Amino acid sequence: VCTHRVRSCSSIRFIKSKYVCVFDKSALKFSHQQRLFRTSAVSCGQIVQFKLSDIGEGITEVTVKEWYVKEGDSVSQFDSICEVQSDKASVTITSRYDGVIRKLHYSIDDTAFVGKPLVDIEIDTSKGVAPEEDVVETPPMSHEEHTHQEIKGHKTLATPAVRRLAMENNIKLSEVVGTGKDNRILKEDILNYLAKQTGAILPPSPKAEIVPPLRKTETVPAAPKDKVRKIPVPVSRPIAFSGKDKTEPVTGFQKAMVKTMSAALKIPHFGYCDEIDLTQLVQLREELKPLAELRGVKLSFMPFFIKAASLGLLQYPILNASLDENCQNVTYKASHNIGVAMDTEQGLIVPNVKNVQVCSVFDIAVELNRLQSLGSAGQLGTSDLTGGTFTLSNIGTIGGTYTKPVILPPEVAIGALGKIQVLPRFDGKGEVFKAQIMNVSWSADHRVIDGATMARFSNLWKSYLENPASMLLDLK
Repeated sequence: VCTHRVRSCSSIRFIKSKYVCVFDKSALKFSHQQRLFRTSAVSCGQIVQFKLSDIGEGITEVTVKEWYVKEGDSVSQFDSICEVQSDKASVTITSRYDGVIRKLHYSIDDTAFVGKPLVDIEIDTSKGVAPEEDVVETPPMSHEEHTHQEIKGHKTLATPAVRRLAMENNIKLSEVVGTGKDNRILKEDILNYLAKQTGAILPPSPKAEIVPPLRKTETVPAAPKDKVRKIPVPVSRPIAFSGKDKTEPVTGFQKAMVKTMSAALKIPHFGYCDEIDLTQLVQLREELKPLAELRGVKLSFMPFFIKAASLGLLQYPILNASLDENCQNVTYKASHNIGVAMDTEQGLIVPNVKNVQVCSVFDIAVELNRLQSLGSAGQLGTSDLTGGTFTLSNIGTIGGTYTKPVILPPEVAIGALGKIQVLPRFDGKGEVFKAQIMNVSWSADHRVIDGATMARFSNLWKSYLENPASMLLDLK
């Protein structure tokens, strides 16, 4: 047998056709017999370096948090490869090719850079050649290598857009029948599933069965006592002092905070504080809370605070604006994307509720439940963390009454809410009564917002919360 180069394939291929090749029966006795005719070994493709593409928002580096594949796994287009975390959000990277993973360029917690190779994928050249700059030399492959392995935890085929649509509507992809190629789930499949379940596309909400109201003979168990029993008792542990300094790099959300707060230093902050009597709102929330729970939603005070802020922004749109870097133009935002500061294990994050101006209080509560669940799990997407136009920070959940919030550029205003306290106050007749008092601290960009505007907005927001029924007149 006379050949210039032979690849081990499911069929024999001879690269140089000018050589004459003759087989006889004795040729099949050589050790090459298994290599040439073993169909389980496939290596007729090219190795493509799948580079980390630009994920937007000016992000140049990310941290690899989890791999969904390993070397030797087979992947298809849109299959999840890994999860990376930038200084703004967690992002799932999906494959652009059908092929076999040959190399992982990073380990868990390594820093990956945009434009650099993430994985090497061997693709089948018969289906299409990868871009020339991505192709690398094919290394020799042993005939004992596996040609197919199941991708751990990702049997369902769906594009990232379809997965996000399912996540926003709290749909398990395993419950949806895919009509695409290889049972791939399409956007139409999600919409059809929603139509069958609800009759219409619902806003993102936890999937929960609506329980009918309790009969008069049924009683609700005493919840406060049970909750007290379930509160874990903190265990004091001795603090170990190593005696050595420790240096750690600034990464993730902490790195984003450094960048954002450095930019905020350029803004001249104007502060304004006031106190709000939430006595009527506390009573209203207690009445609505059981109804929301029957619909599978936890109702806190924040939806009321957010909606009242949106109603105020309609009257004072300058607070829902942004100022360009050169301070030459002010852009009035049409959407009220109100951010809510959250304290998580990853650090301070500020996801925002989109289009509050067209949302009901219940819609806002549903979206807050979703954002809080994703925030606790560290799974907030870039769209959840960007595009904010106004921010409220509820520092009162931790403690404290007054604070000095820092504006998040390019926004021009932010409010910080203190804890609700039971304090004595005087009514119109001069009699003392028990009031539910909350303090609020506002910060505004004094280059475009004057003190009188901030005070008038605060007074309007305060009136909505002290007389929650008045919001009904302006709700749309």
